[in-house]
Amino acid sequence: MKITLLGTATSQGIPVIGCDCATCISDDPRDKRLRCAALVEGDNHTLVIDVGPDFRAQMLRADVKDLDAVLLTHEHNDHVIGLDDLRPFIFRRRTPMRIYAEQRVLDEIKERFKYAFEEHAYPGAPKFELLPIHPGDTLEYGDMRITALRVHHGRLPILAFKINQLAYLTDTKTIPQTTLNQIQDIDVLILDALRREQHHSHNTLDEAIAQSKAVKADKTYLIHMSHILGPTASWEQDLPAGVYPSYDGLSFEF
Repeated sequence: MKITLLGTATSQGIPVIGCDCATCISDDPRDKRLRCAALVEGDNHTLVIDVGPDFRAQMLRADVKDLDAVLLTHEHNDHVIGLDDLRPFIFRRRTPMRIYAEQRVLDEIKERFKYAFEEHAYPGAPKFELLPIHPGDTLEYGDMRITALRVHHGRLPILAFKINQLAYLTDTKTIPQTTLNQIQDIDVLILDALRREQHHSHNTLDEAIAQSKAVKADKTYLIHMSHILGPTASWEQDLPAGVYPSYDGLSFEF
């Protein structure tokens, strides 16, 4: 199966509006980043992880024609606010889109997208099938075996996802031992690395490297980078063997 990193930036994207730092004015295409999301394609099924404000542009760029379901890590705007843009897939299939998330997140969706859940909804409104999942739950879509994992985004408990021998962890600050055990020696780890300086709810670059070593992943790709981290070319040489900077559109089989 294949994963495509649709976006690899923080909530502001890169370039940041009005910013003329070295990252935001970089001419390296790797430094043009949309908000974090991923596309996972198996033999007969296609899923996305998170649906942020850049979702429409990401779907067009990746030329996605159909979508089976959405996995949501948590309720922050840069991970859910693009849900309305699922409408073309919903209209084409004539069936509600399956949304998997923790109940807390599903409740937020009902609040933010009230118009989609009204008894007499506007005919053009999206239709969602909200499906609660919990850490440890496993879903199967064809050749994809998806396990929800617990990680912590600062004080906020959120979900990560293990898909066969790949683990996708965004907005992570701490990883419980139970989750570390579940992803030990995994083939591919995708993990956030916000900046070099400490942050209350995200990994620093050094913390991400340490977590990669703890997991003993064959390959680790860093995501959710802030413009504060600097242009990719200024820090990629500091990465140990097996740890790589990601970029929007990066796609590989696993």
